[in-house]
Amino acid sequence: MLIKTKFILKSRRAEGYIDVCILVLCAMLVIALAVRVFPVYIQKQQVDTFAVELIREAEIAGRVGSETSRREQALREKTGLQPTVSWSKTGKIQLNEEVMVTVTYGANIGLFSGFGSFPITLRSDAVGKSEVYWK
Repeated sequence: MLIKTKFILKSRRAEGYIDVCILVLCAMLVIALAVRVFPVYIQKQQVDTFAVELIREAEIAGRVGSETSRREQALREKTGLQPTVSWSKTGKIQLNEEVMVTVTYGANIGLFSGFGSFPITLRSDAVGKSEVYWK
């Protein structure tokens, strides 16, 4: 009996099956991680676009007010994101004066919903100059 057990333990038969099972398990974990992480990259791109389009609206209008609020609402509906928007100035902005907008959005990144999951803050800043001369 002892000789048979020793022979079975030294045998390399079916070692490839174990290697394939471990490889498939690792591949599935990598794919699961990618499925959870890649949407955050898309959200970051949307937050960047959100900030750039808002600052462009402020540049064209020459003020931070109703025009930028309407554009913000349209972007919220278009992207489905509900970020926090803060401006460096409000009201009229004179020609060539700089204005800055900061857009922040909280996202949850992790492998599974309850396990290994943690919140991150996506932030985007955009700076522009007014194109309107106010008398």
